[in-house]
Amino acid sequence: MQHQHPDVRVAEANSFPGEQSVKADAIKVLDATESSAEDGQAKPRIQSAVRTISILLAVADSPNGLKAKEIMEKLGLSRQVTYHLIHTMHGTGIIRKNDSNRYVLGLATVSIAEGFSRQLAPPEHLARRVRSIVAATGETAYAGGWVDGEIVAIATARGESPVGAAQVPQGYSGYAHARAAGKLLLAMVDEATREAYLAKHPLDARTSRTITNLDQLKSEFEQIRSQGYSIDHEEFHEGLQCLAVPVEGLGGRFVLGISVPKQRFEANFERYLAALLNVAKING
Repeated sequence: MQHQHPDVRVAEANSFPGEQSVKADAIKVLDATESSAEDGQAKPRIQSAVRTISILLAVADSPNGLKAKEIMEKLGLSRQVTYHLIHTMHGTGIIRKNDSNRYVLGLATVSIAEGFSRQLAPPEHLARRVRSIVAATGETAYAGGWVDGEIVAIATARGESPVGAAQVPQGYSGYAHARAAGKLLLAMVDEATREAYLAKHPLDARTSRTITNLDQLKSEFEQIRSQGYSIDHEEFHEGLQCLAVPVEGLGGRFVLGISVPKQRFEANFERYLAALLNVAKING
């Protein structure tokens, strides 16, 4: 059987380096906002707010926090401005200084993280379907969809098999071109939206199997539309293969999928596909 491997890779939360996340995109937006003096438009009067948010996002996006000098260099801020904003943020508890004199997220960000998860809570019909997939297959399952122009993991549930795939964290949006869910959503969306998304997200390699050629990826989109499902063979995470199908009746906005160790994927592909298609039915 010829099928392509999805990227429903549900790998460890800390195994997603360089994700093209909302954080990175937000920093770009903030940079663009701050420099929008073109066309006769004055710089926003809330520049300090823009810079404060930029610092918070930079700290959040760093692996081990940032020193003040690194923040200055990364964001192009003066020493005086940097220290003033850092002092203010430190006072609110939104950032703190660790034993290595690096600024990291503070305890006050816990409420932000909890609010993010709460406000991104999936519709119950999606969460219920994800749980049904786990019950039917024993494998790690997830639901993905479009959120504010990004392809996001909306709900995930760990599988019941002794050797299973780890969960992609809720809200993860990186490497859509390497994930089964991402490829399926891109294949089903209208051309204008797809082209706009691909223009903003480079086809970086996640593994040696990741498709990084645009023509090859578009060819795969055609195959996905023809067969009605998407697969990725270790394109997102070595040793994992994924399968994704669209949820019926929702205009291609949401998909369901599973992430499976490759040794089980090929042997059980037909069973997995049947289970996903059954759960994805409009009355599922």
